[in-house]
Amino acid sequence: MSTEQKNNPLHGVTLQMILEHLVTHYGWEKMNDRVRINCFFENPSIKSSLKFLRATPWARKKVEDLYLESIGK
Repeated sequence: MSTEQKNNPLHGVTLQMILEHLVTHYGWEKMNDRVRINCFFENPSIKSSLKFLRATPWARKKVEDLYLESIGK
């Protein structure tokens, strides 16, 4: 493991894994309350959310921050 990633809690965690955890932990409605993006509000799905988050760095950062908050990091 490189020293760059040693202390990175997101190392080895895919965006899909993050979304699946958040949906289980919060559900789509509460996720939308915490991170206001349409892919969590209108017909939410893992697939549509992945597509949007991969193309939108600011939204991905918010989702990653919510994930870290949910796991206590």
